Amino acid sequence: MSIYVGNLSYEVTQEDLTAVFAEYGSVQRVHLPTDRETGRPRGFAFVEMKSETEETAAIEALDGAEWMGRDMKVNKAKPRENRSSFGGGGGGGRRNSNFSSNRY
Repeated sequence: MSIYVGNLSYEVTQEDLTAVFAEYGSVQRVHLPTDRETGRPRGFAFVEMKSETEETAAIEALDGAEWMGRDMKVNKAKPRENRSSFGGGGGGGRRNSNFSSNRY
Protein backbone atom coordinates (compact mmCIF):
# COMPACT_ATOMS: atom_id res chain seq x y z
CA MET A 1 0.00 0.00 0.00
CA SER A 2 1.13 3.55 -0.46
CA ILE A 3 0.12 7.04 0.54
CA TYR A 4 -0.80 9.80 -1.91
CA VAL A 5 0.52 13.22 -0.88
CA GLY A 6 -0.90 16.14 -2.84
CA ASN A 7 -0.77 19.93 -2.96
CA LEU A 8 2.97 19.94 -2.37
CA SER A 9 5.28 22.85 -2.92
CA TYR A 10 7.26 22.56 -6.15
CA GLU A 11 10.39 23.03 -4.01
CA VAL A 12 9.90 19.78 -2.07
CA THR A 13 12.50 17.00 -2.34
CA GLN A 14 12.43 13.28 -1.64
CA GLU A 15 14.62 13.95 1.39
CA ASP A 16 12.10 16.50 2.73
CA LEU A 17 9.26 14.00 2.42
CA THR A 18 11.28 11.20 3.98
CA ALA A 19 12.09 13.38 6.98
CA VAL A 20 8.45 14.38 7.55
CA PHE A 21 7.02 10.87 7.19
CA ALA A 22 9.82 9.25 9.23
CA GLU A 23 8.26 10.89 12.30
CA TYR A 24 5.42 8.34 11.95
CA GLY A 25 7.42 5.20 11.12
CA SER A 26 9.86 3.60 8.73
CA VAL A 27 9.72 5.08 5.21
CA GLN A 28 10.35 2.39 2.61
CA ARG A 29 10.16 4.50 -0.53
CA VAL A 30 9.28 7.98 -1.77
CA HIS A 31 8.30 8.60 -5.40
CA LEU A 32 8.16 12.26 -6.45
CA PRO A 33 7.01 12.43 -10.10
CA THR A 34 8.56 15.16 -12.22
CA ASP A 35 7.37 16.95 -15.32
CA ARG A 36 8.98 15.52 -18.47
CA GLU A 37 9.62 18.90 -20.03
CA THR A 38 10.68 21.04 -17.08
CA GLY A 39 12.06 18.39 -14.73
CA ARG A 40 10.40 20.08 -11.75
CA PRO A 41 8.19 18.14 -9.31
CA ARG A 42 4.53 17.92 -10.30
CA GLY A 43 3.16 18.83 -6.86
CA PHE A 44 2.36 15.36 -5.58
CA ALA A 45 4.16 12.25 -4.34
CA PHE A 46 3.69 8.68 -3.18
CA VAL A 47 5.14 7.43 0.10
CA GLU A 48 5.39 3.79 1.17
CA MET A 49 5.88 2.93 4.81
CA LYS A 50 6.76 -0.34 6.55
CA SER A 51 3.31 -1.04 7.99
CA GLU A 52 -0.28 -0.05 7.48
CA THR A 53 -0.40 1.16 11.10
CA GLU A 54 2.42 3.64 10.36
CA GLU A 55 0.72 4.77 7.16
CA THR A 56 -2.57 5.36 8.98
CA ALA A 57 -0.81 7.39 11.68
CA ALA A 58 0.90 9.54 9.04
CA ILE A 59 -2.34 10.10 7.11
CA GLU A 60 -4.26 11.11 10.24
CA ALA A 61 -1.52 13.49 11.39
CA LEU A 62 -0.60 15.09 8.07
CA ASP A 63 -3.81 15.37 6.04
CA GLY A 64 -4.65 19.08 5.92
CA ALA A 65 -1.43 20.08 7.71
CA GLU A 66 0.31 23.23 6.48
CA TRP A 67 3.82 22.51 5.23
CA MET A 68 6.08 24.69 3.10
CA GLY A 69 3.27 27.21 2.71
CA ARG A 70 0.65 24.74 1.46
CA ASP A 71 -2.05 22.57 3.01
CA MET A 72 -1.14 18.97 2.22
CA LYS A 73 -3.68 16.44 1.01
CA VAL A 74 -2.70 13.03 2.40
CA ASN A 75 -4.67 9.81 1.88
CA LYS A 76 -4.39 6.18 0.83
CA ALA A 77 -3.29 5.96 -2.78
CA LYS A 78 -5.86 4.51 -5.14
CA PRO A 79 -4.78 1.72 -7.48
CA ARG A 80 -3.58 3.00 -10.82
CA GLU A 81 -6.21 2.77 -13.54
CA ASN A 82 -5.33 1.05 -16.79
CA ARG A 83 -5.35 3.73 -19.45
CA SER A 84 -4.63 3.19 -23.10
CA SER A 85 -2.05 5.42 -24.73
CA PHE A 86 -4.62 6.56 -27.27
CA GLY A 87 -7.46 9.01 -26.78
CA GLY A 88 -10.85 7.44 -26.36
CA GLY A 89 -14.40 8.45 -26.88
CA GLY A 90 -15.50 10.88 -29.50
CA GLY A 91 -16.97 10.04 -32.84
CA GLY A 92 -13.85 10.10 -34.94
CA GLY A 93 -14.94 11.10 -38.40
CA ARG A 94 -18.68 10.52 -37.96
CA ARG A 95 -21.00 13.30 -38.97
CA ASN A 96 -24.38 14.26 -37.68
CA SER A 97 -27.06 13.00 -40.08
CA ASN A 98 -28.40 16.56 -40.32
CA PHE A 99 -25.05 17.83 -41.61
CA SER A 100 -24.92 18.80 -45.24
CA SER A 101 -21.78 19.98 -46.97
CA ASN A 102 -23.95 21.84 -49.46
CA ARG A 103 -24.92 24.50 -46.91
CA TYR A 104 -21.95 26.73 -47.63
